[in-house]
Amino acid sequence: MDKKTTSIVAYLTWVGLLVAYLAGDKEGAKFHLNQALVIFLFSLASVVPFIGWIWGLFMVVCWIMGFVAAIQQEEKEVPLIGKIKILK
Repeated sequence: MDKKTTSIVAYLTWVGLLVAYLAGDKEGAKFHLNQALVIFLFSLASVVPFIGWIWGLFMVVCWIMGFVAAIQQEEKEVPLIGKIKILK
């Protein structure tokens, strides 16, 4: 997969993230792989009642922002959690 396809697939589901990491252009799409991973991990906190639901809504907005940035081939960090780097 090329850089754009890898970036888009990374945001689709956790399976897409895994496929993009294993079969895609890791170096070209490293930014979006990292952003998608951070969004996925932080969205796990949305299972907490009340506060987690608001956090879950925020994570949906972050996911949309990241997905649109991947489609447009831009490297825009999502708010609050975008500076976190898990993948080196």
